Amino acid sequence: MKFAEEQHLSTLDTTSCDSSARPSKVRYVVLSMLLVATILNYVDRSALGIVAPSLSKDLVLSKMQMGELFAAFGLAYSIALLPSGILTDVLGSRIAYALSLVGWSLATVTQGLANGYHMLLGSRLTMGALEAPAFPSNARAVTLWFPTQERGFATSVYVMGQYIGTPIFTGLLLWISAVAGWRSVFFVTGGFGILFSVIWFCAYRDPSRHRWVNKAELEYINEARSPSAQKSREKFNWRMALKLLGYRQILAICLGKFCNNTILVFFTTWFMTYLAEARHMSMIKVGIYQALPFLGATLGILVAGCLSDFFIRRGVSLSAARKAPLVIGTLLGSSIVLVNFVESNAWVIAILTIAFFAQGVGSMSWAAVSEIAPRQYVGLTSSITSLAANIAAVTTPLMIGYVIQHTGHFYWALNLMGAICLLGTFSYSVLLGKLSRIEL
Repeated sequence: MKFAEEQHLSTLDTTSCDSSARPSKVRYVVLSMLLVATILNYVDRSALGIVAPSLSKDLVLSKMQMGELFAAFGLAYSIALLPSGILTDVLGSRIAYALSLVGWSLATVTQGLANGYHMLLGSRLTMGALEAPAFPSNARAVTLWFPTQERGFATSVYVMGQYIGTPIFTGLLLWISAVAGWRSVFFVTGGFGILFSVIWFCAYRDPSRHRWVNKAELEYINEARSPSAQKSREKFNWRMALKLLGYRQILAICLGKFCNNTILVFFTTWFMTYLAEARHMSMIKVGIYQALPFLGATLGILVAGCLSDFFIRRGVSLSAARKAPLVIGTLLGSSIVLVNFVESNAWVIAILTIAFFAQGVGSMSWAAVSEIAPRQYVGLTSSITSLAANIAAVTTPLMIGYVIQHTGHFYWALNLMGAICLLGTFSYSVLLGKLSRIEL
């Protein structure tokens, strides 16, 4: 084994790894795979919402039960994030992501086999737990594959996957459901995930072990890193999770991500219900209009990532360049309350598109996590902050459902989401302070 590794490194040094050669672009192939995996992640978790009308009628499920199914995914996902971060740090992105992909895809398929509430609940809980390693694996891969000046763009590309899947595939999945039944939606989306897990396992390697990477690209990726930043992973210590929570930067990002993610969860759970019931739109209009806010969010994350990297290249401090999108995006997200004061559906969609665009801008917190996390605990740090963000996946559906049940409308639910965004703005602007790498 050792001889083969030395032979491989020797080949790298004497052939394609000439430092004078033009750097290879393998990191962008890796980024494309991260984008595809993230799209699959969100399409699979959103499939229930797409087929909810026909599924709930066929299985005789109440709205309360459907709300519990939405929240069940978020609960299992949140609980599994910390051990998933540990798994990512120990196994690396290649194995952790492959196991996660095939696991959640099989759980997606089992939803198509469900014959009632309890089987569906078990499938949702399982899928939530098995999707948890995805974003820690994304963060680890981007940290290893991209230099600081490109990391914001890389982060924005894979985060974009959580927004573009819905507008691209909702129409197709609705058509599949209409033609072949709601169960076929889970079979199709789960099947694609299983296929991609094989592709990921065969194609992904860390940069130092990837046969397609030349020496010039490796040097470019690592040129801004100190020798201490490139040390190998250390054995995990459970006390490290508590130690990381003692840093103000991590606590501030946790609170900010929770507040910002509240808007995202609204759009992935109750948004279509809001358009259909609160705004009395036909299903045709709902199918058309639902895409606009998601496209706005996609644009928001791309704009934030590109501008953040641009400011860094222009000499703006890393802290200011990474924090500005978080503060501006989360603050602008509070504009969602304005839909309570307009009657025109066109204005409603415009305001919701702006609010979701802002949430996309605020999602640049993943880049901030990559900048402050100890390099040997990128997966763990990502899991801690992601856990905080995904608590919103439990609280938001339940909160909105509770408010609607007791008031009969969305008014106070939207106002509460606006107030939560203001709290997130305070956390990012005041509590977070200056971004700097945590040294352990």
